[in-house]
Amino acid sequence: MFRFFENLVDPYVAYEERDEPPRRLVPFLREYARPFRGVFAVAIVVKVLTALTEVGLIWYMGRIVDFLSGDDPRAALAAHWLEIAAAAVFVLCLRPFVAGLDVALLHNTIVPNLRTLVSWRAHRHILRQPVGWFENDFAGRIANRVMQTPPATSDAVYQLLDAMTFAFTTFLGSVALLSTVDSRLVVPLVLWFLGYLLLLKVSVAKVAPAAQAASGARSAVTGRIVDSYANIHSVKLFAHDDREIAYAGEVIENARTALQREMRIITRMDIILTALNGALIVGLSGLSIWLWYSDAASVGIVAVATTMALRLNNMTYWIMWASTALVQALGTVAEGMETIAQPIGLVDRPAASDLQLNEGRIEIRGLSHHYGRGSGGLAAIDLTIEPGEKIGIVGRSGAGKSTLVKLLLRFYDAEAGSIRIDGQDIATVTQSSLRRHIGMVQQETSLLHRSVRDNILYGRPDATEAQMIEAARRAEAHDFIETLRDPAGRGGYDAQVGERGVKLSGGQRQRIALARVILKDAPILVLDEATSALDSEVEAAIQSTLYGVMEGKTVIAIAHRLSTIARMDRIVVLDDGRVAEEGTHAQLLAMNGLYARFWERQSGGFIGIDDEAEKAAE
Repeated sequence: MFRFFENLVDPYVAYEERDEPPRRLVPFLREYARPFRGVFAVAIVVKVLTALTEVGLIWYMGRIVDFLSGDDPRAALAAHWLEIAAAAVFVLCLRPFVAGLDVALLHNTIVPNLRTLVSWRAHRHILRQPVGWFENDFAGRIANRVMQTPPATSDAVYQLLDAMTFAFTTFLGSVALLSTVDSRLVVPLVLWFLGYLLLLKVSVAKVAPAAQAASGARSAVTGRIVDSYANIHSVKLFAHDDREIAYAGEVIENARTALQREMRIITRMDIILTALNGALIVGLSGLSIWLWYSDAASVGIVAVATTMALRLNNMTYWIMWASTALVQALGTVAEGMETIAQPIGLVDRPAASDLQLNEGRIEIRGLSHHYGRGSGGLAAIDLTIEPGEKIGIVGRSGAGKSTLVKLLLRFYDAEAGSIRIDGQDIATVTQSSLRRHIGMVQQETSLLHRSVRDNILYGRPDATEAQMIEAARRAEAHDFIETLRDPAGRGGYDAQVGERGVKLSGGQRQRIALARVILKDAPILVLDEATSALDSEVEAAIQSTLYGVMEGKTVIAIAHRLSTIARMDRIVVLDDGRVAEEGTHAQLLAMNGLYARFWERQSGGFIGIDDEAEKAAE
């Protein structure tokens, strides 16, 4: 039975991905709820039947009171025993069936599947965002919004289908029931309902921004706490535990203040509601008693009116809390939309085709990019890298080396100029096909919180075990991998590396990253300080491996340790975002220019830090 309801909606159903999702709340919810439209309709009908059943039971209790209040109980039971038996069967059989259908649709079909659908689509949308988008926000805050929006969405839908539908049907059913007895009984009910709606309107108007502010404050807490945990080595290294506590304490206090403001509104609302419900109980019960006293109503009617007043009294607290929960959930969704409904900042062109790489020639023409600041980055770079050529890129920090690589990988769209690979503008090909043809090892290697095997196979998931191990051997990683053990007892290639590879040394992470790129075997290779984390002995062993890997590939190597690129076919020196010099190692030394000064001043093979001071003095 459960499986039937659980499978009524497929949360992974195919859908059209939008680069610009709806930015307003109702269209946003409608977009996600589209696969559930039929289920929602059935759930509403069933909820209406459930509410009418409850109203009908109150009416029937009044009827029982009337025929049992006669002079002869035996005669009453003899006349109505079949009717009472039918009512008992209804209560014991049909009512549980309707109620079971109601909760199964809500709890087994809608809530888990809607939550899954929102999580799935939100995560897919976020992963389509460019690298620069992630660099402008906290990973913790992004993750928090992706995680809190799905349950908030399902909570909002649940409250609408459960509480709101039930309450509205119950009220209409109560009006219909009382109006058939005496229309005067409807007056206190309608007056109370108008007051209740006014209270809801005022409260919701105040709770909505307060709930959104509280949700934003909670996200800020998550962002700061995750930031501390993600950088725990720096925290401990500088002995800044107290500083981090104070840093988080600031937003924790803001969250407390925001929640206090929200709770004040709810407390006032609860007090006013209690008074309003008291007026309903006194008004409806008192009027029915007066009608009975005037021989205008039976004892059963008094019982119905009083029971209805008490029923509505109890229900209104539930509805008020449900309304508050609904507003809070919608506030959380609205806050989450600030992240998961943002347009994709960098997309493939409509007619984008896959990159067809034949030789590996890279042509850079008039390339400029300043990250929207007007300075920094690159300024009108012209550079051609022939197929199979290996070039080194050097320059001071901020000279534009990393920007060049990010533009080559199309992590950003260039503000001016173009990059062509084998004559194809990379802006006109799909991002995935471009990056499939480029292998890269970064200076700060970050591994996935998975096994060593998973991390190496990330380069080529369809590789065999033997191919993976061979790549690890070539990266001088196999021997140390065999000695690894994690706290769960897993060893070797099955050992978990920890978040961002924290359980490994910098050199071990770098070698696993090298193995991953070796396994990928892409025709274009980018090395961004690929051996910076290695000791001299391991670096010497890997250098020969790297030169072997470079054979037949177009290579771009960024280095501060100039000895690592001295054997390159050509070295390009960047300064202030422009090509200052280029040539072989020997040619550049003979020029006695910027590269020669770097070579003279480097200590242990690195560009000297005095270069910045020298540049400022020039």
